[in-house]
Amino acid sequence: MSADDGLPPLREVIERHGLAAKKSLGQNFLFDLNLTRRIARAAAPFDNCTIVEIGPGPGGLTRALLMEGAPRVIAVERDDRALAALAEIEAAYPGRLTVIAGDAMAVEWATLVTGPAKIVANLPYNIGTPLLTGWLTTGDWPPWYASLTLMFQKEVAERIAAKPGSDHFGRLSVLCQWRCHVHKLFDVHRSAFTPPPKVTSSIVQLLPKTPEIACDVKVLERVTAAAFGQRRKMLRQSLKEVFTAPEEVLLRLAIPPTARAEELAVNDFARLAVEARASSSAHGRNP
Repeated sequence: MSADDGLPPLREVIERHGLAAKKSLGQNFLFDLNLTRRIARAAAPFDNCTIVEIGPGPGGLTRALLMEGAPRVIAVERDDRALAALAEIEAAYPGRLTVIAGDAMAVEWATLVTGPAKIVANLPYNIGTPLLTGWLTTGDWPPWYASLTLMFQKEVAERIAAKPGSDHFGRLSVLCQWRCHVHKLFDVHRSAFTPPPKVTSSIVQLLPKTPEIACDVKVLERVTAAAFGQRRKMLRQSLKEVFTAPEEVLLRLAIPPTARAEELAVNDFARLAVEARASSSAHGRNP
């Protein structure tokens, strides 16, 4: 469709630059600027924020962010084929777009961005979860970004937002909800993409918060890995990887030893992580 930013329609840009989506890069392009502008508006207000975008491809979401008033966008793109198309957007918005050619998995974000920042991205499917986990396990908290507005496969989005007791509730749910307020905003049908993926996608927004129970994030990950790694087992069994006497620990925390991982609240896992750290320190072990 045409845009009101003076740039050519995205289909024309893709054809002109030979930007067929690569499955190896997890690429699925969004052509509908009404949809990309809806995503951009979900991340607003932009105020004086730098917006970080991952995998812009031909720049559909990039253009939407700039059209919706983002004062500065840093776009990290691994696919060299897309750089010429992104350079055209750079020229149309002088001083507001910086394109970095590179792998988002290798970026040192804290050195790249100074001042207030938000992350907004239609994440490549193959690196979406690792990127999110990396952003959530950063040592400094509150982190360098004020919000994450991200597109995932719907199944991943449901895991991020899942509540205790549901089949989707797991390690990712605990990590996300321990450190952020999580909101699943809306779904995006597969027909909106070129090429259409096999699944529906969803937009999720995560707003960093101060955890209600502070604990070491690495220890929390160890506890959830043990608990959900054997999610059919009772906690008194699955947590033997973490505690020498898990039943005693669970009883002390008023958690039923016969419970299974998906039955616990997020704060229960944080309390278990505190216990695991204390237990390791008492015995002179690394947590």
